[in-house]
Amino acid sequence: MIRVFIGYDNNEKVAFSTLSHSLLKHSTQPIAITPIRLENIKDIFVRERLKIQSTEFAFSRFLVPYLCNYSGHAIFMDCDMLARADISLLWRQRTTKYAVQCVQHDYTPNSTVKFLNQPQTPYPKKNWSSMMIFNNAKCTALTPDYVNSATGLELHQFKWLENDNLVGKIDEEWNWLVGEYEKSNNAKLVHFTEGGPYFKNYKNCDYAEEWFDTFKETTRTDM
Repeated sequence: MIRVFIGYDNNEKVAFSTLSHSLLKHSTQPIAITPIRLENIKDIFVRERLKIQSTEFAFSRFLVPYLCNYSGHAIFMDCDMLARADISLLWRQRTTKYAVQCVQHDYTPNSTVKFLNQPQTPYPKKNWSSMMIFNNAKCTALTPDYVNSATGLELHQFKWLENDNLVGKIDEEWNWLVGEYEKSNNAKLVHFTEGGPYFKNYKNCDYAEEWFDTFKETTRTDM
């Protein structure tokens, strides 16, 4: 069973459902999809939202190892993504060698703002944590107490690990940054990091047509 956790934001409910459908549509193996929704973990995740947070799940994503009882592997991804390929191909890349595996982007955002006028904050290792394969047994530092108290940079820059050698590299096609990278037919998991096509200002972005086609598949037309 492929375990996938998706960050859930009340401003992007349609993104969660469309991404979930795209994962199920392309997968050749069973998937267990779990939304990380703050209302469902309010007894565990108690930190207050910061003004610089663009999503509700900016920090709660790091509870995935705890939610898995620090056992096995699990994939986390932001909700503003769209699967264009079989997620089992990514799942096969999991290994016990690393604590976490991710696409190791090296870029400076093209814009200083993104969807809903949220700040686009540049920092080293930006967007590394937007798609991660957790080897949960090596992520025991991510206790609820730590996730509730650590700074954003400590979490997103993997300061909770002994060193960066515990971070494995995944190919960019598994976290293709729309608006930052040129459109590619090889992209397997696209990430609408500046804003998804469900926001008015981004309805014509790269891969928008594919997103809308996938969204329509989740909606009954005979009602």
